[in-house]
Amino acid sequence: MNHKPQITIPATYMRGGTSKGVFFNLTDLPQAAQVPGEARDRLLLRVIGSPDPYGKHTDGMGGATSSTSKTVILSKSSQPDHDVDYLFGQVAIDKAFVDWSGNCGNLTAAVGAFAIKSGLVDKVPVDGVAVVRIWQANIKQTILSHIPMTNGQVQETGDFELDGVTFPAAEVKVEFVNPVGDAELFPTGQLVDTLKVPGVGTFEATFINAGIPTIFLNAEAIDYHGTELQGDINGDQDALTMFETIRAHGAVKMGLIQDIAEAADRQHTPKVAFVAPPKSYTSSSGKSISDDDIDLNVRALSMGLLHHAMMGTAAVAIATASAIPGTLVNLAAGGGDRTEVRFGHPSGTLKVGAEVSRRDGLWQVNKVIMSRSARILMSGQVHVPDVLG
Repeated sequence: MNHKPQITIPATYMRGGTSKGVFFNLTDLPQAAQVPGEARDRLLLRVIGSPDPYGKHTDGMGGATSSTSKTVILSKSSQPDHDVDYLFGQVAIDKAFVDWSGNCGNLTAAVGAFAIKSGLVDKVPVDGVAVVRIWQANIKQTILSHIPMTNGQVQETGDFELDGVTFPAAEVKVEFVNPVGDAELFPTGQLVDTLKVPGVGTFEATFINAGIPTIFLNAEAIDYHGTELQGDINGDQDALTMFETIRAHGAVKMGLIQDIAEAADRQHTPKVAFVAPPKSYTSSSGKSISDDDIDLNVRALSMGLLHHAMMGTAAVAIATASAIPGTLVNLAAGGGDRTEVRFGHPSGTLKVGAEVSRRDGLWQVNKVIMSRSARILMSGQVHVPDVLG
């Protein structure tokens, strides 16, 4: 029996923040995959190696975690005053499913560098900083990425250290402009609301749309301390089931879905996170984090598991909520007015800043700023069986 040969597609494997993924220029994709739909999803699933019942991604480019099962498609921007359109696809590990419902804040740090290297940005300085204006196509928002340049090339090496990433690199500053967009910042209209989860309990919660829809809970309300590492939660199936049940009911409360059953097809959003006042702990790398080093502790789940560090988009939600007095995040950090916050996560700490204001009684978010790093790991062609039919 004759089988069709593999197809080859130009691709770049990049780390951005604490994530990594496969980057494509839209025009390099096969024609059938240049438009949204089943063909594109089939191709990206096969590139990553999903669905994989073994949970290893041995036969693909994925890393079998939510942080490493990611794909990005970039193109010249269709929007005025923007350089590039950035489309993010979160690939499920054990299901034939690509979630297009949200952004990856970590990989955003790599978008500017890829765009410049791919010739998608018309004008960049020889030396200094290139400001790449990104249109995030999933959530229809603007992001500014500040890319260091040296001798006309993207500067990737440097001494900026990011907890959750082993080696230092060049610092990339990322600005999320108006990260709420047209959504309601607090979809329930409350800074702190009540979430009833049948069979689990009733909790205080802050529901917020900033960066990515997020449900914040108090750690003590779910019998945690806020200092947990991945091993404390990801090996506990009862805990994971509890978090997924909370996430599903929270998604209904936020108006993202109509029925909890729909949550299975919306794995990327919303996120669930729990917060606690500052408390010392030892990070996953063995680094000691003192309560004097942080304003609060935050732990967040992504694609059903506790994240090894912090999703960039969830960091946007944390920064925003911390700047608004009365949210659970703000209260865990000590309350009051603040423009930045440093929080502890399983891999260490992260500082983020938010610029908020109040108009006509409603909170507005002008921008959120954080620093990440990014670099190319490999570039060339990805080889994949022809699943396009």
